[in-house]
Amino acid sequence: MHRLSGRFASERGAGSLFAVGVVASVLAVTSMVITVALALAVKQRVTGAADAAALAAADIASGAIAGYPCDVAAGVARLNGAELNRCEVNGLVATVSAGAAYLGFDISVAARAGPPSERGG
Repeated sequence: MHRLSGRFASERGAGSLFAVGVVASVLAVTSMVITVALALAVKQRVTGAADAAALAAADIASGAIAGYPCDVAAGVARLNGAELNRCEVNGLVATVSAGAAYLGFDISVAARAGPPSERGG
């Protein structure tokens, strides 16, 4: 085995420290990517819950299903992993807002459902 002497003796173990730094950096970046990916998954879940709640409320407002639009919308949102924040029914159009908490942040999404408008959009 060689003994390091002179100028390189003080660099002994530098490779290990470099490897530890690389591993720590990779773990930090990975944890940030996972956190953002999970936040996007929560947003998608809340979006689906808001869409389903708006459709359920609009179905009830149109008379296709019996019940109270906002009560049923709240139940649909809850079954889809979100809480109903707001519900308005104007005629046959239902507008809802659903949300969920993730890491202390509130993620909220609005959705609207009803018959197509006269303008086609």
